[in-house]
Amino acid sequence: MQDQVPMEDLARRAAAGDSAALDRLLHQIRPDVVRRCGRFLPCREDAEEAAQDVLLQVARYISAFEGRSRFGTWLYTVVANCCRQKYRELKRRAAEQPAAIEPSHAVDPRTTSVIAGSRVDLLEALDRLERTHPHLVAPLVYRDICQLDYAEVAERVGIPLGTLKSRLHEARKQVRPWLSGG
Repeated sequence: MQDQVPMEDLARRAAAGDSAALDRLLHQIRPDVVRRCGRFLPCREDAEEAAQDVLLQVARYISAFEGRSRFGTWLYTVVANCCRQKYRELKRRAAEQPAAIEPSHAVDPRTTSVIAGSRVDLLEALDRLERTHPHLVAPLVYRDICQLDYAEVAERVGIPLGTLKSRLHEARKQVRPWLSGG
């Protein structure tokens, strides 16, 4: 927990305009950001690209960090949004220029990570949910991925707690069949 105090302090100072604090903060959070991006995106290069996007977003928008929640919570929201954006970009690129898979690069299903597949499934499910029910995405991401408490999610989304719980129930109901392969 001692590491949290300096990071929180650096974040507050960076948000107030201290550029040296911002530099130290970006250096300190980089390994964690890369690791968190890796939880969303199965390919290391994609995760590292998303991590660079996260660090850029933090540098650009640190002044928006108000300190009402922990910096780590704010950061995880940025990570989730950047990873979803990277996934959409990769998917769009793949659709525009489908690459032929050479036999030497074919994926061996015996060695493919189940976790990697589930991450792609989750990103695909969030993408589908955004197309059909965009108002359900933020509550699901904040609560189930970023693991914010219900009250904080309701505040961030700007809806009453009861409405949030209803939207979460509906979002989970919509996403469940897509994640189970149905």
